[in-house]
Amino acid sequence: MAFPDLVPTARTYDAGDFPVKVFKSQNGVEHRILYGSNRTNMKLSLTYANIPDANAKLFLDHYQEEQGTFGTFDFMPTGYVKGWESNTSELDAKTFGNKYRYEGPPKVVQVRSGISTVTVNLIGVL
Repeated sequence: MAFPDLVPTARTYDAGDFPVKVFKSQNGVEHRILYGSNRTNMKLSLTYANIPDANAKLFLDHYQEEQGTFGTFDFMPTGYVKGWESNTSELDAKTFGNKYRYEGPPKVVQVRSGISTVTVNLIGVL
């Protein structure tokens, strides 16, 4: 089962960083060592406001299929997020040799009978 193909109503993105270790000597000089060539820990938060409960269930089903925060998956096979008008290849974890996984379970808030708002937090991992 693929990640639900719905257009989010709100998105936030944190670009992550390269694996770097910082060492400080006794005199305060800072030394940095780069431990990899792939950026990781990208964070993508997606909100789907006022969607039918049947669509909200799609996120819960996908979370179950991925065994919660254990499984990894390709989220944007074509390198874009619908509705985001920019160079969205930056948002595609595959661009940096990563896949996404759930940072935690989807949060579902019932707005009214049959309508919910779902928030999904994803993190890019190697």
